[in-house]
Amino acid sequence: MDHQKFAADWISVWNSHHLEDILSHYSDDIMITTPMIVMATGGKESSLSGKNAVREYWRKALDKFPDLKFELIQSTAGVDSVALFYKSIMDKHAVEVMFFNEEGKINKMYAHYD
Repeated sequence: MDHQKFAADWISVWNSHHLEDILSHYSDDIMITTPMIVMATGGKESSLSGKNAVREYWRKALDKFPDLKFELIQSTAGVDSVALFYKSIMDKHAVEVMFFNEEGKINKMYAHYD
């Protein structure tokens, strides 16, 4: 995988705000872990599993942040994984580590924020 090409595409798709295009990068059994889930939902959970749960969460996030724009700073490659370092919402810096299944879809993602 060309992590730089993937990173540019991922950022572009998120900046388009087209939810189904965003979700096209992810497997049906996606599991995401991010502190933003707690902040967005006011809950105690920091992980979501399954594309339907993630779709609903991201739909709410895109509605809450209509000016959402990510700016890529750096991407790196690992074994069946990439890490993206980017400027996120609320002037936060984020690192997302994404793991890919055999079909090349993201099936696990961990996000970190400053």
